[in-house]
Amino acid sequence: MTESAERPFGELPSALVDEMLKRTENLGQKLLYDFEQVRARRDEWREGLKRAGMLRRDAEVPYVPIPTTCGIDGSYAVERLLTSDLVAAAAVAVEGLTPPSEARHWPEPRHQVWVETEAHEAETSTVLRALMIGMELELASRAPHEIVFLDGSLTTPLIYFNQALNKSREIPHLQTTMHFLERASSMLEAYLIVLSSNRSDRCWLAVPKYTTRREIGRVMGWPDSHDDRGLLSFLLEPGEYTMPSALQQPSEPWHLNTEPLAVTGSRTIANIADQVVSALGEIQVIYYRPYPWLPALRLEMSRAVAQNTARLAMVLHGVRHQCGAPAVMEPFPLYLADRMVKHLPKAIPTFRQVTSQHIAETYQGDVDDIFFGLHGYRTESGV
Repeated sequence: MTESAERPFGELPSALVDEMLKRTENLGQKLLYDFEQVRARRDEWREGLKRAGMLRRDAEVPYVPIPTTCGIDGSYAVERLLTSDLVAAAAVAVEGLTPPSEARHWPEPRHQVWVETEAHEAETSTVLRALMIGMELELASRAPHEIVFLDGSLTTPLIYFNQALNKSREIPHLQTTMHFLERASSMLEAYLIVLSSNRSDRCWLAVPKYTTRREIGRVMGWPDSHDDRGLLSFLLEPGEYTMPSALQQPSEPWHLNTEPLAVTGSRTIANIADQVVSALGEIQVIYYRPYPWLPALRLEMSRAVAQNTARLAMVLHGVRHQCGAPAVMEPFPLYLADRMVKHLPKAIPTFRQVTSQHIAETYQGDVDDIFFGLHGYRTESGV
C-alpha cells in the first residue's frame, strides 16, 4: 500500500481537514434526504412506468446463443515539459469473456497509438482527445464481433470532433493536428458505421458510465435533480429493462464543422457529416439492470438494433453474460479495456526518462541541458 493511501490527509493542514470533516456531516444529511425521497416514491414511480408500458423483463425476449463481444476504450496524455510537450494517445480493443473467441478474422493490431513531441500549446489536448476517440471508432468499425461495446455516449465523438476541427485553424502547425486532419475522413466513416449499425450480424453499443440525460424522467415527470440512470438504478428490479426511447436531442441541432477538411473522392466530408448528424437523430436508449449487484446500465444503440426483437435480444443476452462478476460494474471487456488504457498517463514519465537517456548518450553539449529541457511539470490526461 502506498504512503498516500495510508495517510490521505498527511500533506493537508489539520485545520483544513477538520473543517472538511465538519462539512461532510451536512452533505451526509442532504444525501440522506435524497435517498429517503426516492425510497418513499419508489412504488409510485414504478407504477407510472408500468402504466406507460415502459417496463419489460429480459426473460420475455427470445433466447439467442451467447454472442461474441469486445470492448473498446481509449486514453490520452500531455506531459508538459520545460521546452516542449510530449503527447500520447492510444485505443485498445479487448475480447469478452464468453464465448472465449470470435471465429471470424479479427485484423491486427487491435490497438492504435500516437506519440509525438509538440511545441507548447494550450489546446493540444483538444485535438489529441478527438484523435483518441477517432482511433476508438476505427477499431470498433473493424471488429468482427456480434456486439462491440464502446465507452461513453454515441454523441461524444461528434462533440470532440467539432471542438478539434474548430481549434485546428488556430494550431495548424502541430503534428497532432495534421495527423488528425489526415485521418478525419476515415474516422467519420467509422463513426457512421457505428451509428447506423446496418449489418444484421453486428451491434455497436455505447455504455456511458456518467450521464445527465433524462429521456424517461421528462416523460414521467420525475424531479430534475435526478438523472435517468441514477433513479432507474433504484426503480428497476434485476432482469428488467426499459422500452427503447429516442435519444435526448440538444437545444440546437447537431452540427459538424467540416470546413477545415478537404473533399475525399465522390463522397465529400460534408456529405458524411450530414449522414452522421442524421444517424444521431435515430439513436435509441434503453436502461437495463441484469443483476441485483449492478446499477442500471444505459445502453445507446441504433434504431435498427433497438426496434428489431432478435437484435435487441442479442444485446440483452450479451450484456447479461458480460456482467456476471459482482466486482465489475460494467461489461467485462469494457472494464478490462479501461484498466489497460488508464495506465497510459502513468507510463508517460517513464517514456520521458527513456527518451532522456537516449538523447544523453549522443548529445555533444552539457548533459544538464537535456534534463532541464525534459523536466516535467505536470501531466494532463483523459480516458
